[in-house]
Amino acid sequence: ITEMRKSGLNIMMSMKAEAKPVSFVEDCAVELSDLAEYTDQLTRIFEKYGTTGTWYAHASVGCLHVRPVLNMKRGEDVAAMRGIAEETFDLVKRYGGSHSGEHGDGIARSEFNAVMFGPKMAGLFADVKQMFDPQNIMNPGKITNAPKMDDRHLFRFAPGYKVNSFPTKLNWSAWPGAAGGLQGAVEMCNNNGNCRKLTGGVMCPSFRVTRNEIDSTRGRANSLRLALSGQLGADALASPDMAETMKLCVSCKACKRECPTGVDMARMKIEVTALQAEKNELSWHDKLIAHIPDYAAYAAWLAPVLRLRDMIPGAAWISEKIIGFTAKRPLPKWQRNWFRPDELPATPSHGGAPVILFADTFNRYLEPENLRAAVRVLRAAGYDVFAPLPTKAKQPLCCGRTFLSTGMVDRARAEARRLVTTFLPFAEAGIPIIGLEPSCLLALRDEVPALLNDAAAAKVAEMALTFEELLSRDKPKIPLKKATGKALLHGHCHQKAFDVVRPIEEVLSWIDGLEVTSIETSCCGMAGAFGYGISSYDISMQMANANLLPAIRNADPDHLIIADGTSCRCQIKDGAQRTAKHVALVLDSHLEDID
Repeated sequence: ITEMRKSGLNIMMSMKAEAKPVSFVEDCAVELSDLAEYTDQLTRIFEKYGTTGTWYAHASVGCLHVRPVLNMKRGEDVAAMRGIAEETFDLVKRYGGSHSGEHGDGIARSEFNAVMFGPKMAGLFADVKQMFDPQNIMNPGKITNAPKMDDRHLFRFAPGYKVNSFPTKLNWSAWPGAAGGLQGAVEMCNNNGNCRKLTGGVMCPSFRVTRNEIDSTRGRANSLRLALSGQLGADALASPDMAETMKLCVSCKACKRECPTGVDMARMKIEVTALQAEKNELSWHDKLIAHIPDYAAYAAWLAPVLRLRDMIPGAAWISEKIIGFTAKRPLPKWQRNWFRPDELPATPSHGGAPVILFADTFNRYLEPENLRAAVRVLRAAGYDVFAPLPTKAKQPLCCGRTFLSTGMVDRARAEARRLVTTFLPFAEAGIPIIGLEPSCLLALRDEVPALLNDAAAAKVAEMALTFEELLSRDKPKIPLKKATGKALLHGHCHQKAFDVVRPIEEVLSWIDGLEVTSIETSCCGMAGAFGYGISSYDISMQMANANLLPAIRNADPDHLIIADGTSCRCQIKDGAQRTAKHVALVLDSHLEDID
Protein backbone atom coordinates (compact mmCIF):
# COMPACT_ATOMS: atom_id res chain seq x y z
CA ILE A 1 0.00 0.00 0.00
CA THR A 2 2.86 2.38 0.84
CA GLU A 3 4.49 1.74 -2.54
CA MET A 4 1.17 2.41 -4.30
CA ARG A 5 0.99 5.77 -2.53
CA LYS A 6 4.54 6.66 -3.62
CA SER A 7 3.96 5.56 -7.19
CA GLY A 8 1.06 8.01 -7.53
CA LEU A 9 3.43 10.96 -7.65
CA ASN A 10 5.72 9.16 -10.09
CA ILE A 11 2.85 8.50 -12.48
CA MET A 12 1.66 12.10 -12.27
CA MET A 13 5.05 13.66 -12.84
CA SER A 14 5.98 11.35 -15.71
CA MET A 15 3.55 13.04 -18.13
CA LYS A 16 5.55 13.63 -21.31
CA ALA A 17 3.46 16.49 -22.76
CA GLU A 18 4.70 20.07 -22.42
CA ALA A 19 1.87 20.78 -19.99
CA LYS A 20 2.66 19.14 -16.67
CA PRO A 21 1.23 19.10 -13.14
CA VAL A 22 2.43 22.29 -11.44
CA SER A 23 2.74 22.60 -7.67
CA PHE A 24 1.41 25.89 -6.30
CA VAL A 25 -1.92 24.92 -4.66
CA GLU A 26 -0.40 21.55 -3.80
CA ASP A 27 -1.48 20.94 -0.25
CA CYS A 28 -4.39 23.17 0.64
CA ALA A 29 -6.31 21.60 3.55
CA VAL A 30 -9.90 21.95 4.71
CA GLU A 31 -12.06 20.16 7.28
CA LEU A 32 -12.80 16.61 6.19
CA SER A 33 -16.52 17.34 6.24
CA ASP A 34 -15.98 20.09 3.65
CA LEU A 35 -13.61 18.12 1.41
CA ALA A 36 -16.14 16.85 -1.15
CA GLU A 37 -17.69 20.29 -1.69
CA TYR A 38 -14.27 21.96 -1.78
CA THR A 39 -13.03 19.44 -4.34
CA ASP A 40 -16.06 20.03 -6.55
CA GLN A 41 -15.58 23.80 -6.50
CA LEU A 42 -11.84 23.46 -7.11
CA THR A 43 -12.59 21.33 -10.18
CA ARG A 44 -14.84 24.11 -11.46
CA ILE A 45 -12.01 26.60 -11.03
CA PHE A 46 -9.74 24.40 -13.13
CA GLU A 47 -12.43 24.08 -15.80
CA LYS A 48 -12.86 27.83 -15.86
CA TYR A 49 -9.21 28.17 -16.85
CA GLY A 50 -9.36 25.37 -19.39
CA THR A 51 -7.36 22.76 -17.54
CA THR A 52 -7.60 19.76 -15.24
CA GLY A 53 -5.81 18.76 -12.08
CA THR A 54 -4.08 15.67 -10.77
CA TRP A 55 -5.14 14.46 -7.33
CA TYR A 56 -3.60 12.12 -4.77
CA ALA A 57 -2.90 11.50 -1.09
CA HIS A 58 -4.18 12.49 2.37
CA ALA A 59 -7.91 12.62 1.60
CA SER A 60 -8.54 11.13 5.05
CA VAL A 61 -7.31 14.32 6.72
CA GLY A 62 -8.74 16.82 4.26
CA CYS A 63 -5.44 17.52 2.47
CA LEU A 64 -5.61 16.46 -1.16
CA HIS A 65 -2.42 17.04 -3.11
CA VAL A 66 -3.63 18.68 -6.30
CA ARG A 67 -1.63 20.03 -9.21
CA PRO A 68 -3.19 21.86 -12.17
CA VAL A 69 -1.78 20.78 -15.53
CA LEU A 70 -0.16 23.81 -17.19
CA ASN A 71 2.53 24.62 -19.73
CA MET A 72 4.76 27.12 -17.96
CA LYS A 73 6.38 28.24 -21.21
CA ARG A 74 3.11 29.87 -22.31
CA GLY A 75 2.15 33.30 -21.02
CA GLU A 76 -1.55 32.41 -21.00
CA ASP A 77 -0.89 29.37 -18.80
CA VAL A 78 1.13 31.53 -16.41
CA ALA A 79 -1.82 33.91 -16.22
CA ALA A 80 -4.08 30.93 -15.59
CA MET A 81 -1.78 29.85 -12.76
CA ARG A 82 -2.26 33.19 -11.00
CA GLY A 83 -6.00 33.12 -11.52
CA ILE A 84 -6.24 29.58 -10.16
CA ALA A 85 -4.05 30.46 -7.18
CA GLU A 86 -6.08 33.55 -6.24
CA GLU A 87 -9.44 31.82 -6.54
CA THR A 88 -8.25 28.66 -4.79
CA PHE A 89 -6.82 30.51 -1.81
CA ASP A 90 -10.01 32.56 -1.51
CA LEU A 91 -11.95 29.29 -1.57
CA VAL A 92 -9.75 27.77 1.12
CA LYS A 93 -10.14 30.84 3.28
CA ARG A 94 -13.95 30.65 3.00
CA TYR A 95 -13.78 27.11 4.37
CA GLY A 96 -11.45 28.16 7.18
CA GLY A 97 -8.67 25.97 5.81
CA SER A 98 -4.93 26.36 5.24
CA HIS A 99 -3.12 27.04 1.97
CA SER A 100 -0.13 25.01 3.16
CA GLY A 101 -1.50 22.04 5.03
CA GLU A 102 1.65 19.94 4.90
CA HIS A 103 4.57 21.69 3.22
CA GLY A 104 6.11 25.15 3.64
CA ASP A 105 4.87 28.32 2.01
CA GLY A 106 7.94 29.01 -0.13
CA ILE A 107 8.02 31.49 -2.99
CA ALA A 108 4.87 30.09 -4.61
CA ARG A 109 2.60 30.82 -1.62
CA SER A 110 4.34 33.49 0.47
CA GLU A 111 2.76 36.26 -1.61
CA PHE A 112 -0.64 35.16 -0.30
CA ASN A 113 0.22 35.08 3.41
CA ALA A 114 -1.58 38.38 4.01
CA VAL A 115 -4.72 36.86 2.51
CA MET A 116 -4.52 33.72 4.65
CA PHE A 117 -3.28 35.17 7.96
CA GLY A 118 -4.42 38.78 7.67
CA PRO A 119 -2.25 41.90 7.19
CA LYS A 120 -1.48 42.26 10.88
CA MET A 121 0.00 38.76 11.20
CA ALA A 122 1.90 39.16 7.92
CA GLY A 123 3.36 42.39 9.30
CA LEU A 124 4.50 40.58 12.44
CA PHE A 125 6.22 37.98 10.23
CA ALA A 126 8.14 40.83 8.60
CA ASP A 127 9.07 42.33 11.98
CA VAL A 128 10.48 39.02 13.24
CA LYS A 129 12.42 38.58 10.02
CA GLN A 130 13.91 42.09 10.36
CA MET A 131 14.90 41.46 13.99
CA PHE A 132 16.77 38.23 13.38
CA ASP A 133 17.95 38.76 9.80
CA PRO A 134 18.28 42.51 9.18
CA GLN A 135 20.52 41.99 6.14
CA ASN A 136 18.01 39.55 4.55
CA ILE A 137 20.62 36.84 4.11
CA MET A 138 18.65 33.72 5.00
CA ASN A 139 15.98 32.52 2.58
CA PRO A 140 15.26 35.91 1.00
CA GLY A 141 11.81 36.15 -0.52
CA LYS A 142 10.36 33.37 1.60
CA ILE A 143 7.41 34.21 3.92
CA THR A 144 8.19 37.96 3.85
CA ASN A 145 8.99 40.38 1.02
CA ALA A 146 7.99 37.69 -1.42
CA PRO A 147 8.13 38.25 -5.17
CA LYS A 148 5.08 37.73 -7.35
CA MET A 149 4.55 34.00 -7.79
CA ASP A 150 4.00 34.52 -11.53
CA ASP A 151 7.13 36.59 -12.15
CA ARG A 152 8.42 34.69 -15.21
CA HIS A 153 11.95 36.02 -14.75
CA LEU A 154 12.19 33.66 -11.77
CA PHE A 155 11.01 30.65 -13.79
CA ARG A 156 13.27 28.03 -15.30
CA PHE A 157 11.43 28.87 -18.55
CA ALA A 158 11.93 32.64 -18.55
CA PRO A 159 10.52 34.87 -21.31
CA GLY A 160 12.45 34.22 -24.52
CA TYR A 161 13.33 30.63 -23.55
CA LYS A 162 13.90 28.71 -26.78
CA VAL A 163 15.64 25.56 -27.95
CA ASN A 164 16.96 25.35 -31.50
CA SER A 165 16.51 22.08 -33.34
CA PHE A 166 19.33 19.90 -34.57
CA PRO A 167 19.44 16.31 -35.88
CA THR A 168 19.73 13.81 -33.05
CA LYS A 169 21.19 10.32 -33.19
CA LEU A 170 18.46 8.51 -31.25
CA ASN A 171 14.68 8.48 -31.41
CA TRP A 172 13.16 10.97 -28.95
CA SER A 173 9.71 11.15 -30.53
CA ALA A 174 7.98 10.08 -27.31
CA TRP A 175 8.69 13.56 -25.94
CA PRO A 176 7.66 16.99 -27.25
CA GLY A 177 9.87 19.90 -28.21
CA ALA A 178 12.84 20.68 -30.42
CA ALA A 179 15.66 18.36 -31.48
CA GLY A 180 13.18 15.61 -32.25
CA GLY A 181 11.90 15.59 -28.68
CA LEU A 182 15.27 15.65 -26.88
CA GLN A 183 14.22 19.00 -25.43
CA GLY A 184 11.15 17.45 -23.81
CA ALA A 185 13.14 14.51 -22.49
CA VAL A 186 15.67 16.82 -20.82
CA GLU A 187 12.93 19.05 -19.43
CA MET A 188 11.33 16.07 -17.69
CA CYS A 189 13.63 16.86 -14.79
CA ASN A 190 11.60 18.99 -12.37
CA ASN A 191 14.35 19.39 -9.76
CA ASN A 192 12.69 17.02 -7.26
CA GLY A 193 16.17 15.92 -6.11
CA ASN A 194 15.41 12.22 -5.70
CA CYS A 195 18.75 11.57 -7.41
CA ARG A 196 20.49 13.04 -4.35
CA LYS A 197 19.42 10.22 -2.03
CA LEU A 198 22.32 8.40 -0.42
CA THR A 199 20.68 5.07 0.44
CA GLY A 200 18.20 2.72 -1.18
CA GLY A 201 17.95 1.89 -4.85
CA VAL A 202 20.75 2.61 -7.30
CA MET A 203 20.40 6.26 -8.36
CA CYS A 204 22.74 8.13 -8.51
CA PRO A 205 26.07 6.27 -8.08
CA SER A 206 28.35 9.17 -8.95
CA PHE A 207 26.56 11.64 -6.67
CA ARG A 208 26.75 9.20 -3.76
CA VAL A 209 30.52 9.28 -4.10
CA THR A 210 31.29 12.92 -4.90
CA ARG A 211 28.25 14.60 -3.23
CA ASN A 212 28.56 17.25 -5.97
CA GLU A 213 25.36 18.53 -7.59
CA ILE A 214 26.95 18.39 -11.03
CA ASP A 215 27.33 14.63 -10.64
CA SER A 216 23.63 14.05 -9.93
CA THR A 217 21.00 13.32 -12.55
CA ARG A 218 19.45 16.69 -11.75
CA GLY A 219 22.73 18.53 -12.18
CA ARG A 220 23.35 16.92 -15.55
CA ALA A 221 19.78 17.50 -16.74
CA ASN A 222 19.93 21.18 -15.79
CA SER A 223 23.28 21.53 -17.56
CA LEU A 224 21.79 19.93 -20.68
CA ARG A 225 18.72 22.19 -20.53
CA LEU A 226 20.88 25.31 -20.26
CA ALA A 227 23.08 24.12 -23.10
CA LEU A 228 20.14 23.26 -25.36
CA SER A 229 18.58 26.69 -24.78
CA GLY A 230 21.80 28.55 -25.58
CA GLN A 231 22.36 29.80 -22.05
CA LEU A 232 25.86 28.27 -21.90
CA GLY A 233 27.04 29.68 -25.21
CA ALA A 234 27.37 28.28 -28.69
CA ASP A 235 28.17 24.59 -29.18
CA ALA A 236 27.89 23.97 -25.45
CA LEU A 237 26.71 20.37 -25.85
CA ALA A 238 30.02 19.44 -27.49
CA SER A 239 32.15 21.54 -25.15
CA PRO A 240 34.85 20.25 -22.77
CA ASP A 241 32.73 21.48 -19.85
CA MET A 242 29.81 19.32 -20.95
CA ALA A 243 32.13 16.34 -21.36
CA GLU A 244 33.30 16.90 -17.79
CA THR A 245 29.67 17.14 -16.61
CA MET A 246 28.82 13.77 -18.15
CA LYS A 247 32.13 12.10 -17.34
CA LEU A 248 31.10 10.30 -14.14
CA CYS A 249 27.70 9.16 -15.42
CA VAL A 250 28.09 5.37 -15.51
CA SER A 251 24.94 4.87 -17.64
CA CYS A 252 23.40 2.66 -14.97
CA LYS A 253 19.86 3.59 -16.13
CA ALA A 254 18.71 3.84 -12.51
CA CYS A 255 17.28 7.31 -13.17
CA LYS A 256 15.08 5.87 -15.91
CA ARG A 257 13.36 3.73 -13.28
CA GLU A 258 13.85 5.55 -9.97
CA CYS A 259 13.48 9.21 -10.94
CA PRO A 260 9.83 10.23 -10.39
CA THR A 261 9.79 11.79 -13.86
CA GLY A 262 11.78 9.04 -15.60
CA VAL A 263 14.76 11.12 -16.72
CA ASP A 264 16.87 8.83 -18.93
CA MET A 265 20.37 10.22 -18.48
CA ALA A 266 22.06 7.14 -19.95
CA ARG A 267 20.35 7.78 -23.28
CA MET A 268 21.10 11.50 -23.11
CA LYS A 269 24.75 10.73 -22.53
CA ILE A 270 24.83 8.85 -25.83
CA GLU A 271 23.71 12.02 -27.64
CA VAL A 272 26.34 14.15 -25.91
CA THR A 273 29.09 11.57 -26.46
CA ALA A 274 28.17 11.38 -30.14
CA LEU A 275 28.52 15.16 -30.51
CA GLN A 276 31.85 15.01 -28.72
CA ALA A 277 33.04 12.22 -31.04
CA GLU A 278 32.04 14.20 -34.13
CA LYS A 279 33.93 17.26 -32.94
CA ASN A 280 37.02 15.53 -31.55
CA GLU A 281 38.88 12.49 -32.80
CA LEU A 282 38.58 9.46 -30.55
CA SER A 283 41.58 8.64 -28.38
CA TRP A 284 43.33 5.28 -28.69
CA HIS A 285 41.69 4.34 -25.42
CA ASP A 286 38.20 5.00 -26.79
CA LYS A 287 38.96 3.30 -30.09
CA LEU A 288 40.07 0.15 -28.29
CA ILE A 289 36.86 0.14 -26.27
CA ALA A 290 34.62 0.82 -29.26
CA HIS A 291 36.12 -1.79 -31.56
CA ILE A 292 36.23 -4.70 -29.09
CA PRO A 293 33.76 -6.69 -31.24
CA ASP A 294 35.99 -6.15 -34.29
CA TYR A 295 39.24 -7.43 -32.83
CA ALA A 296 37.99 -9.77 -30.10
CA ALA A 297 38.63 -12.95 -32.11
CA TYR A 298 42.21 -11.87 -32.81
CA ALA A 299 42.75 -10.91 -29.18
CA ALA A 300 41.50 -14.35 -28.13
CA TRP A 301 44.08 -16.03 -30.38
CA LEU A 302 46.78 -13.79 -28.89
CA ALA A 303 45.57 -14.37 -25.32
CA PRO A 304 48.91 -15.72 -23.96
CA VAL A 305 50.76 -12.71 -25.33
CA LEU A 306 48.22 -10.14 -24.15
CA ARG A 307 48.25 -11.58 -20.63
CA LEU A 308 51.91 -10.60 -20.31
CA ARG A 309 50.68 -7.06 -19.65
CA ASP A 310 49.73 -8.13 -16.12
CA MET A 311 52.67 -10.52 -15.62
CA ILE A 312 55.78 -8.55 -16.61
CA PRO A 313 56.76 -5.84 -14.10
CA GLY A 314 56.23 -2.38 -15.55
CA ALA A 315 54.20 -3.58 -18.54
CA ALA A 316 50.90 -2.37 -17.08
CA TRP A 317 52.46 1.04 -16.40
CA ILE A 318 53.66 1.30 -19.99
CA SER A 319 50.24 0.30 -21.35
CA GLU A 320 48.62 2.90 -19.11
CA LYS A 321 50.75 5.62 -20.66
CA ILE A 322 50.11 4.46 -24.21
CA ILE A 323 46.45 3.38 -24.29
CA GLY A 324 44.98 4.86 -21.11
CA PHE A 325 43.93 1.74 -19.17
CA THR A 326 44.82 2.09 -15.51
CA ALA A 327 47.72 0.02 -14.24
CA LYS A 328 45.94 -0.33 -10.89
CA ARG A 329 43.93 -3.34 -12.04
CA PRO A 330 44.45 -6.24 -14.47
CA LEU A 331 42.67 -6.30 -17.79
CA PRO A 332 40.07 -9.00 -18.56
CA LYS A 333 41.62 -12.24 -19.79
CA TRP A 334 40.88 -13.32 -23.34
CA GLN A 335 40.23 -17.05 -23.81
CA ARG A 336 41.63 -19.14 -26.66
CA ASN A 337 38.79 -21.62 -26.21
CA TRP A 338 36.25 -18.91 -27.00
CA PHE A 339 32.66 -19.84 -27.88
CA ARG A 340 32.66 -20.71 -31.59
CA PRO A 341 29.67 -20.06 -33.89
CA ASP A 342 29.52 -23.76 -34.83
CA GLU A 343 28.90 -24.83 -31.21
CA LEU A 344 25.19 -24.23 -31.78
CA PRO A 345 23.01 -24.97 -34.81
CA ALA A 346 21.93 -21.93 -36.83
CA THR A 347 18.31 -23.09 -37.00
CA PRO A 348 15.95 -25.00 -34.70
CA SER A 349 16.25 -28.78 -34.77
CA HIS A 350 12.65 -29.33 -33.64
CA GLY A 351 13.83 -31.07 -30.50
CA GLY A 352 11.85 -28.95 -28.05
CA ALA A 353 10.70 -25.36 -27.56
CA PRO A 354 13.02 -23.27 -29.76
CA VAL A 355 15.02 -20.46 -28.18
CA ILE A 356 17.76 -18.22 -29.57
CA LEU A 357 20.88 -17.80 -27.44
CA PHE A 358 22.41 -14.41 -28.20
CA ALA A 359 26.11 -14.89 -27.48
CA ASP A 360 27.45 -11.47 -26.54
CA THR A 361 31.04 -10.44 -27.20
CA PHE A 362 32.10 -10.51 -23.56
CA ASN A 363 30.86 -13.97 -22.64
CA ARG A 364 31.88 -15.32 -26.05
CA TYR A 365 35.54 -14.28 -25.79
CA LEU A 366 36.18 -13.75 -22.07
CA GLU A 367 34.00 -16.29 -20.23
CA PRO A 368 32.80 -18.88 -22.77
CA GLU A 369 32.09 -21.34 -19.97
CA ASN A 370 28.99 -19.26 -19.12
CA LEU A 371 27.52 -19.77 -22.58
CA ARG A 372 28.28 -23.48 -22.58
CA ALA A 373 26.70 -23.80 -19.14
CA ALA A 374 23.60 -21.94 -20.35
CA VAL A 375 23.28 -24.33 -23.30
CA ARG A 376 23.42 -27.35 -20.97
CA VAL A 377 20.83 -25.88 -18.60
CA LEU A 378 18.47 -24.88 -21.39
CA ARG A 379 18.70 -28.29 -23.01
CA ALA A 380 18.12 -29.96 -19.64
CA ALA A 381 15.03 -27.80 -19.36
CA GLY A 382 13.76 -29.08 -22.71
CA TYR A 383 14.64 -26.15 -24.96
CA ASP A 384 15.92 -26.39 -28.53
CA VAL A 385 18.81 -23.91 -28.37
CA PHE A 386 20.18 -22.35 -31.54
CA ALA A 387 22.01 -19.20 -32.70
CA PRO A 388 21.20 -17.75 -36.13
CA LEU A 389 24.17 -16.58 -38.19
CA PRO A 390 24.26 -13.22 -39.98
CA THR A 391 23.73 -13.57 -43.71
CA LYS A 392 26.55 -11.28 -44.87
CA ALA A 393 29.51 -10.55 -42.58
CA LYS A 394 31.01 -13.53 -40.78
CA GLN A 395 31.66 -11.51 -37.63
CA PRO A 396 29.38 -12.62 -34.76
CA LEU A 397 26.36 -10.48 -33.96
CA CYS A 398 26.74 -7.56 -31.57
CA CYS A 399 24.31 -5.20 -29.85
CA GLY A 400 26.55 -2.20 -30.54
CA ARG A 401 27.00 -1.19 -26.92
CA THR A 402 30.75 -0.55 -27.10
CA PHE A 403 30.23 1.76 -30.06
CA LEU A 404 27.45 3.65 -28.26
CA SER A 405 29.63 4.16 -25.19
CA THR A 406 32.20 6.04 -27.26
CA GLY A 407 29.82 8.05 -29.42
CA MET A 408 30.08 5.93 -32.58
CA VAL A 409 26.31 5.87 -33.01
CA ASP A 410 26.26 5.23 -36.75
CA ARG A 411 28.38 2.12 -36.35
CA ALA A 412 26.19 1.01 -33.44
CA ARG A 413 23.14 1.49 -35.67
CA ALA A 414 24.71 -0.69 -38.35
CA GLU A 415 25.36 -3.44 -35.80
CA ALA A 416 21.82 -3.12 -34.47
CA ARG A 417 20.41 -3.42 -37.99
CA ARG A 418 22.48 -6.53 -38.65
CA LEU A 419 21.28 -8.10 -35.43
CA VAL A 420 17.60 -7.24 -36.00
CA THR A 421 17.71 -8.47 -39.61
CA THR A 422 19.11 -11.81 -38.42
CA PHE A 423 16.70 -12.31 -35.52
CA LEU A 424 13.51 -10.86 -37.04
CA PRO A 425 12.18 -13.98 -38.86
CA PHE A 426 12.44 -15.98 -35.65
CA ALA A 427 10.99 -13.20 -33.50
CA GLU A 428 8.00 -13.02 -35.84
CA ALA A 429 7.57 -16.76 -35.32
CA GLY A 430 7.30 -16.15 -31.58
CA ILE A 431 10.72 -17.57 -30.68
CA PRO A 432 12.28 -15.93 -27.60
CA ILE A 433 15.75 -14.37 -27.76
CA ILE A 434 17.76 -14.72 -24.58
CA GLY A 435 21.19 -13.54 -23.51
CA LEU A 436 23.52 -13.78 -20.53
CA GLU A 437 25.08 -10.30 -20.37
CA PRO A 438 22.38 -7.94 -18.99
CA SER A 439 23.65 -4.79 -20.70
CA CYS A 440 23.78 -6.50 -24.10
CA LEU A 441 20.48 -8.39 -23.95
CA LEU A 442 18.57 -5.43 -22.50
CA ALA A 443 20.01 -3.20 -25.23
CA LEU A 444 17.66 -5.11 -27.54
CA ARG A 445 14.78 -3.67 -25.49
CA ASP A 446 16.18 -0.17 -25.07
CA GLU A 447 18.96 1.23 -27.26
CA VAL A 448 18.29 -0.87 -30.37
CA PRO A 449 14.68 0.36 -30.79
CA ALA A 450 15.91 3.91 -30.12
CA LEU A 451 18.53 3.51 -32.85
CA LEU A 452 16.32 1.93 -35.51
CA ASN A 453 12.85 3.23 -34.65
CA ASP A 454 10.95 0.68 -36.71
CA ALA A 455 8.56 -2.22 -36.31
CA ALA A 456 11.30 -4.81 -36.83
CA ALA A 457 13.33 -3.53 -33.88
CA ALA A 458 10.17 -3.35 -31.77
CA LYS A 459 9.35 -6.99 -32.57
CA VAL A 460 12.82 -8.19 -31.65
CA ALA A 461 12.61 -6.13 -28.44
CA GLU A 462 9.30 -7.82 -27.63
CA MET A 463 10.90 -11.28 -27.81
CA ALA A 464 14.10 -10.41 -25.90
CA LEU A 465 14.34 -11.96 -22.44
CA THR A 466 17.08 -12.42 -19.92
CA PHE A 467 18.14 -16.01 -19.21
CA GLU A 468 16.26 -15.99 -15.91
CA GLU A 469 13.18 -14.27 -17.32
CA LEU A 470 12.69 -17.13 -19.76
CA LEU A 471 13.01 -19.77 -17.05
CA SER A 472 10.81 -17.83 -14.64
CA ARG A 473 8.14 -17.37 -17.30
CA ASP A 474 8.05 -20.97 -18.53
CA LYS A 475 8.93 -22.71 -15.24
CA PRO A 476 10.37 -25.83 -16.90
CA LYS A 477 11.23 -28.85 -14.81
CA ILE A 478 15.00 -28.78 -14.46
CA PRO A 479 16.63 -31.74 -12.67
CA LEU A 480 18.59 -29.91 -9.96
CA LYS A 481 20.57 -31.40 -7.10
CA LYS A 482 20.10 -30.24 -3.55
CA ALA A 483 22.61 -27.81 -2.13
CA THR A 484 23.83 -26.83 1.30
CA GLY A 485 25.15 -23.38 1.79
CA LYS A 486 24.56 -19.69 1.34
CA ALA A 487 24.93 -17.32 -1.59
CA LEU A 488 25.12 -13.56 -2.10
CA LEU A 489 23.45 -12.15 -5.22
CA HIS A 490 24.47 -8.87 -6.82
CA GLY A 491 22.07 -7.54 -9.45
CA HIS A 492 23.42 -5.69 -12.48
CA CYS A 493 22.26 -2.06 -12.70
CA HIS A 494 20.36 -2.70 -15.92
CA GLN A 495 18.64 -5.71 -14.39
CA LYS A 496 17.44 -3.44 -11.60
CA ALA A 497 16.41 -0.71 -14.05
CA PHE A 498 14.26 -3.18 -15.99
CA ASP A 499 12.99 -4.93 -12.84
CA VAL A 500 14.40 -8.33 -13.79
CA VAL A 501 16.17 -9.18 -10.55
CA ARG A 502 13.13 -10.97 -9.16
CA PRO A 503 13.27 -13.68 -11.86
CA ILE A 504 16.87 -14.35 -10.81
CA GLU A 505 15.82 -14.80 -7.19
CA GLU A 506 12.98 -17.10 -8.24
CA VAL A 507 15.19 -19.31 -10.42
CA LEU A 508 17.84 -19.61 -7.72
CA SER A 509 15.14 -20.63 -5.24
CA TRP A 510 14.68 -23.79 -7.31
CA ILE A 511 17.99 -25.05 -5.93
CA ASP A 512 16.77 -26.73 -2.78
CA GLY A 513 18.96 -25.91 0.21
CA LEU A 514 20.69 -22.85 -1.28
CA GLU A 515 20.00 -19.78 0.86
CA VAL A 516 20.31 -16.71 -1.37
CA THR A 517 20.55 -13.15 -0.06
CA SER A 518 20.43 -10.17 -2.41
CA ILE A 519 22.97 -7.46 -1.63
CA GLU A 520 21.39 -4.00 -1.44
CA THR A 521 23.78 -2.07 -3.64
CA SER A 522 24.05 0.81 -6.04
CA CYS A 523 26.31 0.41 -9.10
CA CYS A 524 29.32 -1.85 -8.64
CA GLY A 525 31.43 0.94 -10.16
CA MET A 526 32.99 -0.98 -13.04
CA ALA A 527 30.29 0.02 -15.52
CA GLY A 528 31.86 -1.46 -18.63
CA ALA A 529 35.12 0.35 -19.27
CA PHE A 530 34.53 3.06 -16.65
CA GLY A 531 36.52 1.24 -13.97
CA TYR A 532 39.48 0.80 -16.31
CA GLY A 533 39.98 4.51 -16.94
CA ILE A 534 42.95 6.30 -15.41
CA SER A 535 40.86 9.20 -14.10
CA SER A 536 37.80 7.14 -13.15
CA TYR A 537 39.42 4.18 -11.37
CA ASP A 538 39.32 5.77 -7.90
CA ILE A 539 35.66 6.79 -8.29
CA SER A 540 34.91 3.27 -9.50
CA MET A 541 36.40 1.75 -6.36
CA GLN A 542 34.60 4.22 -4.10
CA MET A 543 31.31 3.13 -5.67
CA ALA A 544 32.17 -0.51 -5.08
CA ASN A 545 33.33 0.08 -1.51
CA ALA A 546 30.06 1.76 -0.54
CA ASN A 547 28.13 -1.51 -0.12
CA LEU A 548 29.08 -4.25 -2.54
CA LEU A 549 32.68 -5.06 -1.64
CA PRO A 550 32.22 -4.79 2.14
CA ALA A 551 29.32 -7.25 1.96
CA ILE A 552 31.43 -9.72 0.00
CA ARG A 553 34.52 -9.29 2.18
CA ASN A 554 32.41 -9.96 5.26
CA ALA A 555 30.91 -13.12 3.78
CA ASP A 556 32.25 -16.53 4.76
CA PRO A 557 34.78 -17.98 2.31
CA ASP A 558 32.39 -20.79 1.38
CA HIS A 559 29.59 -18.36 0.43
CA LEU A 560 28.74 -18.50 -3.25
CA ILE A 561 28.92 -15.09 -4.98
CA ILE A 562 26.52 -14.66 -7.90
CA ALA A 563 26.54 -11.84 -10.46
CA ASP A 564 25.31 -11.88 -14.06
CA GLY A 565 27.23 -8.81 -15.22
CA THR A 566 30.67 -9.29 -16.75
CA SER A 567 31.92 -5.98 -15.37
CA CYS A 568 30.38 -6.76 -11.97
CA ARG A 569 32.30 -10.02 -11.77
CA CYS A 570 35.54 -8.24 -12.72
CA GLN A 571 34.99 -5.61 -10.03
CA ILE A 572 34.31 -8.27 -7.40
CA LYS A 573 37.42 -10.19 -8.43
CA ASP A 574 39.65 -7.11 -8.41
CA GLY A 575 38.21 -5.52 -5.26
CA ALA A 576 37.44 -8.49 -3.02
CA GLN A 577 39.55 -11.30 -4.54
CA ARG A 578 36.44 -13.44 -4.85
CA THR A 579 35.19 -15.19 -7.97
CA ALA A 580 31.56 -14.44 -8.76
CA LYS A 581 29.55 -16.78 -10.96
CA HIS A 582 26.83 -16.25 -13.53
CA VAL A 583 23.46 -17.81 -12.69
CA ALA A 584 23.83 -20.12 -15.71
CA LEU A 585 27.03 -21.51 -14.24
CA VAL A 586 25.40 -21.95 -10.83
CA LEU A 587 22.46 -23.87 -12.28
CA ASP A 588 24.77 -25.97 -14.44
CA SER A 589 26.84 -26.98 -11.42
CA HIS A 590 23.65 -28.21 -9.74
CA LEU A 591 22.29 -30.24 -12.66
CA GLU A 592 21.67 -33.84 -11.74
CA ASP A 593 23.78 -36.39 -13.55
CA ILE A 594 21.64 -38.14 -16.12
CA ASP A 595 22.95 -41.40 -17.55
